[in-house]
Amino acid sequence: MRVTRAEPVLVHAAGDVPAADEYYFLSNLDQNVAVLMKTVHVFSPSRARDDAAAVIMDALGRVLVHYYPFQGSLVVSADDGRLSVRNDRRGVPFVVADADCELKEVGDVVLSAPDAAAVQEQLVFVGRSNSEEKEDDELGAPLLSVQVTRFRCGGFVLGLAMNHCLADGVAAAEFLRSWAEMARGVPLSSPPFLDRTVLRARTSPTVAFPHEEFAEMEDVSGLAGLREEPRVHRAFAIDADRLARLKRQACACSTFVALTAFVWRATSRAMRMRPEQKSKLMFAVDGRWRVDPPLPRGFCGNAVVFACCVSTAGDLLGGPVSAAARWIQDAIRRTADAFIRSAIDYVEVDGGRAPSMTATTLVTAWNRLGFHAADFGWGEAAQSGPAELPRGEVVMFMRDVRDGSIVVLLGLPRSCIVAADEQNIIGNFHDQTYIPYKYKADFNDNNY
Repeated sequence: MRVTRAEPVLVHAAGDVPAADEYYFLSNLDQNVAVLMKTVHVFSPSRARDDAAAVIMDALGRVLVHYYPFQGSLVVSADDGRLSVRNDRRGVPFVVADADCELKEVGDVVLSAPDAAAVQEQLVFVGRSNSEEKEDDELGAPLLSVQVTRFRCGGFVLGLAMNHCLADGVAAAEFLRSWAEMARGVPLSSPPFLDRTVLRARTSPTVAFPHEEFAEMEDVSGLAGLREEPRVHRAFAIDADRLARLKRQACACSTFVALTAFVWRATSRAMRMRPEQKSKLMFAVDGRWRVDPPLPRGFCGNAVVFACCVSTAGDLLGGPVSAAARWIQDAIRRTADAFIRSAIDYVEVDGGRAPSMTATTLVTAWNRLGFHAADFGWGEAAQSGPAELPRGEVVMFMRDVRDGSIVVLLGLPRSCIVAADEQNIIGNFHDQTYIPYKYKADFNDNNY
């Protein structure tokens, strides 16, 4: 696939925005996630409109009136090193592009295109003004960039690059739905609540929990050497019957808990951790309704904290999957107001150090965010999801909108994935579960 991009146009709020300070406050939960979150949203030819790009761009200007920080610039304070948004009306780069093929020729742009990384790179515009800027220099990129790529069949892909410090998955999905409502000419069903000071650290910060999510796990298994290996990525689709069997094995009432317990054990085994190696599991928990009082409806920002479980690999792999599931349930129950306030204060006291990822599995669940539900006037997206393969220790859960199955996308060092294949560590649900080939993608880092 070859994509030709037109020159970007800067889109600004199409109307008066509320009076605001020069700098927009970002909470401690926003500070450690200043990375670009790239997503793609595929609209099929049967529902697309010829003027889709114009409709989307016009609606963007109108929704920015409500989400005015999204058109600003990310800056770092010289005094304390904190991130904030300068309300300078920098604007949102908007690019219209044309592909030289039909959508069906590309395949599944979210999961299983043979050259997925190359395809996704052409569908998302990061909006850097200087092509020589370092790829990880997020201060050099706009907070939000948009690309609409038109295909010969009439379908198109909406590609977004949004700085994660602006929004977690819930807030990003609400922004997309609000944008779509502007396109349809209807009032916002959930106007954004932009005041993030409700998650400010306490005047006298109090760290009341150990917060093992930030703790460094001693490497006694030689895991550091595996970081030099290329990663191989796999996507597995798990249908309702297989999920039901797994939930029975885990004795868990939640699909998330059962699947997370299985993945934590599988990745720890695949990484060949020694029995005495401490293995850490981290996963995001939405704190919107867990703080007291709950956050206002439409809260726009990062409201998730990382729940954490730590076990020796020996205990984790020597016990049943139901034991791991119980630990996960306990961690979820601990994530109440006191824990969340303590986590915010921990970042205040510690200076914003990012969580350690040694011997860690980090699970992020996209399957309930509802990105695909945004209707710009021609129906929901046929596909919607991340436009990047997971990095490092991250495991993604997504929902296949075609059949409702849960897709698990993960990457492991090459030697670990080979060992996992030989022992059927990942594919084995204790009953030789069959993974259909069309849902199994082997992405080799050497190919992109």
